[in-house]
Amino acid sequence: MLRNKKPNPLNFFNLRKLKVPPPHFEYISLPLRYNLEDALAKWITENLKGRYYIGKSVDLIDNSIETVVKIGFEDPKELSFFTLACPLLKYN
Repeated sequence: MLRNKKPNPLNFFNLRKLKVPPPHFEYISLPLRYNLEDALAKWITENLKGRYYIGKSVDLIDNSIETVVKIGFEDPKELSFFTLACPLLKYN
């Protein structure tokens, strides 16, 4: 359920959180911190309504290989809202 208390059909059929990153999604990569992936998934489920992908990935940052959390959204508007409104991204 969203904060407006309307049920989401994607949640009902377990089609909202994807296990494989589709190529047509818009993505952002964040440095991996303890329990960040679970907290972000919970925030996305409670505050957004579209399909999304969240998972660990490897990325090249400042000439070193690091583990990152890769987050993707089907709707680019949701990626913009996520980067602006998620309180977990404010405190690095």
